[in-house]
Amino acid sequence: MYSDLQEKPNVKQIVILASGSGSNAEKIITHFREQQTAKVSAVFTNKSTAQVLDRCKRLKVPAYSFNRESFVGTDQLLGMIQSLEPDLIVLAGFLWKIPESFIQAFPNQIINIHPALLPKYGGKGMYGSKVHEAVKENGETETGITIHYVNEHYDEGAVIFQAKTKLTPEDTPDTIAQKVHELEYEHFPKVIEKLLTQHGE
Repeated sequence: MYSDLQEKPNVKQIVILASGSGSNAEKIITHFREQQTAKVSAVFTNKSTAQVLDRCKRLKVPAYSFNRESFVGTDQLLGMIQSLEPDLIVLAGFLWKIPESFIQAFPNQIINIHPALLPKYGGKGMYGSKVHEAVKENGETETGITIHYVNEHYDEGAVIFQAKTKLTPEDTPDTIAQKVHELEYEHFPKVIEKLLTQHGE
């Protein structure tokens, strides 16, 4: 697992936490395989049936599922992630709140992507289609993505990057989701790469 790291000691390590299909995780994995400035050393999911596990198997990236007890009840998962010595922990569609022990262990090293322009449409329960339905219901003329640092509160960490997309009255929650996904796929790997470069300076 670590043989290529010995050849490239400057390769940064990324750990991804995901809860769902893993489309963003796959974009990040493939982006850094091409760039070779960093690599995704492991993916962790809180759902044993999450599609991200299938993606990781196909992409030959180590992937593990875990339960709530190992996440918040013990330091088991924290210890596993610490052993990988990640430069950045990336939440890519991960829905559980991050425990304070993680935030203390990895200060300014945990980032999240949110499918709206925070501070709008953030907070507990605001994820995925629920965000897009609320955006549609309120007749917003634009939406977008927010990449931010993770702190002890949902969606309240310092904003790193935002990108916007225009909406029309004809847009549905599904078409809004498509527009937001396009922004995620375009920008998330690039923002991660920029952060890792800054961390190395």
